[in-house]
Amino acid sequence: MQAAMSSRLTVVLLALMLGIQPVSSDLYLPTLPILTQEFGASMAQVHMTLSALLLAFGISQLFWGPLSDMWGRRPVLIVGLIAYVAAGIGCVVAPSIDALILWRTLQGAAMGSVVVCARAIVRDLYAPDIGARVMSKALTGLGAIACMSAPLGAFLTQAYSWHAALSAVSVFGAISLIAIAWKYQESAPKTNGSIPPFKELAKTWWGILKHPAFIAFAGLTLGSYGGLFVFLVTSSFVFIGVVGLSKLEYGLLMCSMSFVYMLGTFLCRWLLVRYGVARSVAMGGVLSLTGGILLNISAWMQWHSVIALVGPFYIFILGHGIHQPCGQSGSVGPFPQAAGAASALGGFLMMAVAFLMGLWLGQQGGGAVQGMAWGIGFWSLVTSLTAWTLVQRIGLKHA
Repeated sequence: MQAAMSSRLTVVLLALMLGIQPVSSDLYLPTLPILTQEFGASMAQVHMTLSALLLAFGISQLFWGPLSDMWGRRPVLIVGLIAYVAAGIGCVVAPSIDALILWRTLQGAAMGSVVVCARAIVRDLYAPDIGARVMSKALTGLGAIACMSAPLGAFLTQAYSWHAALSAVSVFGAISLIAIAWKYQESAPKTNGSIPPFKELAKTWWGILKHPAFIAFAGLTLGSYGGLFVFLVTSSFVFIGVVGLSKLEYGLLMCSMSFVYMLGTFLCRWLLVRYGVARSVAMGGVLSLTGGILLNISAWMQWHSVIALVGPFYIFILGHGIHQPCGQSGSVGPFPQAAGAASALGGFLMMAVAFLMGLWLGQQGGGAVQGMAWGIGFWSLVTSLTAWTLVQRIGLKHA
């Protein structure tokens, strides 16, 4: 397998697989204010088009992960990507906000197969310490894709309509499908391909959930992603509705955020080589908490400018670029024969938190800026405490 598929090709394919998530969300973000007007929908309903996608994405991984362990990554990827493109077409022609929520839910369920396989493939091919660096390279590619997604979505929405932006999501899925079908070769360990009884599957899940390394590294990933999700959901309302940016200016702002995330992944690789996982994650925790505190100060002082609001988040997202490669590779590291199941559980927990945060944000009456600051501040605290305690004391000992 390794001789047939080079490390460079592996990183490119992983970037496409992982990049499907920001394409599904970031490219779509500039359309949110338009949807409230065109469908006459409430902010809570529009938030649901994103939250439902992420909830379905999280739940579906619980099924896709074990299936990829039993049948292999390739068939799960092909089926999932075909379903993703089909659901994307449904989103484009949706006649109402309820129909759009339904199609986005199905698209999220299909997306789960792609991302869960990507994380599992890293464990299939690499030991955990090398896997963190490979994952960091793939997430650099994800950052590049995310950097292009928001400006493209803003341009398509402003020049044409939200239909054009969602069409671009389907096109990306089709490109990924062709690349995987053409270049990816199976990496999963050989199994008999039979579906185990649910009791046995539940036993596998429980064994993963209680493993100290999984608790530590999945907690790190969950906290860091929680802060990112809060920003993604609230950013268009803050920077377009409150600050007064145009859709294109907002897209460029999101691109700059993705660029800083890419810098974080480069910083992650530099730190890993020199200091190892434990100290790298601890340094990332400093960045996360600093960003969360500064953002809340800006909100409290009512400094509603681009620099005051996005500057602190740059610091947070720099730490995010350190935590995600280490957390995602570390949480599946102890499970070479069940990498799909471990990846699925980690992804499910992240999306469950994202769904709950989406509901919470939709009910906030204090304003978009306060909701963004409070949410990111909370998750920055969770991330830093996990990095300084669980990862240091438990995760590395049992990894």
